[in-house]
Amino acid sequence: MDTTHSLRPIKSFVLRQGRLTKGQEQALQTGWPCFGIENSRELLDFPALFGNPAPVTLEIGFGNGESLAQMALAAPERNFLGIEVHTPGVGHLLHLVQKHQLTNVRVLNTDAVDIIQQRIPTKSLERVQIYFPDPWHKKRHNKRRIIQTEFVSLLATRLQAGGLLHLATDWEDYAESMAEVMQASPDFHSANPSGEAFSPRPEFRPLTKFEQRGLKLGHGVWDLLYLKN
Repeated sequence: MDTTHSLRPIKSFVLRQGRLTKGQEQALQTGWPCFGIENSRELLDFPALFGNPAPVTLEIGFGNGESLAQMALAAPERNFLGIEVHTPGVGHLLHLVQKHQLTNVRVLNTDAVDIIQQRIPTKSLERVQIYFPDPWHKKRHNKRRIIQTEFVSLLATRLQAGGLLHLATDWEDYAESMAEVMQASPDFHSANPSGEAFSPRPEFRPLTKFEQRGLKLGHGVWDLLYLKN
C-alpha cells in the first residue's frame, strides 16, 4: 500500500518562530545559502546534495541542533539531514555547522511529514532519528503525537533494508505508546537481541543538557531502536 497517499495529516508540532538572536540571524544569513534546502516538491538527490554517496541519517525535530551537530562532528563518514520547524533552532544549528566547519549537514525549516511524503526518495535513508518529540501529554491531544502506525509505515518506505529507526522520549506514557506502535509494526523488529521494545542508549546519541538535568532529578529516558525488516 502506498502510504504517501493514505497518510492523514499529523499536526505534530506547534509553529513557534520565536525571536532570533543576532547570532542566529547572522547564521541563517551566512549558513542557509550553503546548508539550507529551499522548499519545493522535487525529490532530493542525496549524493548531489552532499557531494558524496555516504549513508544519510534523517533527524526529525532536532531542537536547537546541539546533539545533531555533535553527531555530525563525531561521524564525518555519514551525512545528516535535519528537519526543524523552529527557526531559532535552525539558526543555532547553522551557527554550530559553521563553527565546527561541518560539511556533512543539510537543513530544512518546515514540516517533516510533508517533506518525507514528497521529497525523500524511497529506500534512500540509512537511519531516521526522532528524539524527544512533543509528547502531547493531555489525553485529548494524544492523536497529535508523531509516532503513529501510519507515520511509521511511511518511514519504513524511505528506509533501506536493515535501516535504523531510533526513537527517544522522557515521557513514560509516550514511551509505552511508541513501544506498542513499533512492536505491532510488520516493517520493523527490535534491535534489542532480547526482542524487548526498549534498548540502552547507544553511544552515538549524545546526552543533551536537558536530559542530563532530568536524569539527575530521577526522570526516566526510554530509547527504542528498531531495524527495518
